[in-house]
Amino acid sequence: MSARTTLPGGLRDMDIASRAATLSLGSNAVLMVLKITIGLMFGSVAVLGDGIDSAEDVFASALAFFAVRLAVQPADDAHPYGHGKAESMAALSQALLIVFGALFIAGTAAYRITRDDVGIAVGPSLIVMAITVAVNVAVAGYAFRAARISGSVAIASDAKHLLTNVVQAGAVIAALVLVGVTGQHAWDIAVAMLLALYLLWTAFTIFRDALPELIDAALPESDRAAIETIIAAAPAGVRSAHELRTRKSGREKYVDMHLLVDSQLTVSEAHRCVEQIEQAIIQAVPGALVSIHVDPDEPGIMERRAHRAIENDPGLRLHSH
Repeated sequence: MSARTTLPGGLRDMDIASRAATLSLGSNAVLMVLKITIGLMFGSVAVLGDGIDSAEDVFASALAFFAVRLAVQPADDAHPYGHGKAESMAALSQALLIVFGALFIAGTAAYRITRDDVGIAVGPSLIVMAITVAVNVAVAGYAFRAARISGSVAIASDAKHLLTNVVQAGAVIAALVLVGVTGQHAWDIAVAMLLALYLLWTAFTIFRDALPELIDAALPESDRAAIETIIAAAPAGVRSAHELRTRKSGREKYVDMHLLVDSQLTVSEAHRCVEQIEQAIIQAVPGALVSIHVDPDEPGIMERRAHRAIENDPGLRLHSH
């Protein structure tokens, strides 16, 4: 039985990335209420801090949900290259949320250092943190699978965020056990501080992964190598390729190039060559949208192209290979 038919309700009608975002949003909302309630009732600043982080997760998961729903919308007149960058923007927003959460947790822990009249009920706090670990492991596993299948950067960052929650919960559990064994509340405060540092590192990694798409960085070297291999094995009549440009936007990869072909080829023959290369690239680089401009291999063609380009942008120099 397929995964689509085993999911309840309206989830069956969503793509896998949207389902992952929905599950993440729902689980974070439930855990947020549990941890904030237990943290306030039973005195653990680490549990309370983890609950505040879950509140951020709710907002972050909501961003991921709307981002993936927007990103899959087809291109239109106002957005001819689609809406893929919505996912990268959501990932950057998640990074900012994590930073604010880290600062709040650190501030709360620092304030608690000045207080020695707060008791911690270890038992209820341990129970809610154990529930947190189980739920986040299950949802993160599904989210990573959804990100791998769909290529969604927003879901990938959300899954990574969920794994940080597992690490956080494990650290909080360790602190609560130490508090119960030693009676020293300093363990609770120390773990809260460590969690704040860990969150800052996580925010940095999410920012680092999302930024290249926003500034149209080239595809990974493995993709570019695959494209160059295809060009090297091009059909007879294809001389070379130049002005190869690649970039990624959301789940889509863009490949643009100019193809130098035998000037004696008919339009139909040149078109068939282009189609073969396009199909080969799409198979080698899943999700690629390929655009190929054909140049006839005739005397002076590259010089004329270079001259026109320099007239439009004197700082531009074309590379031919």
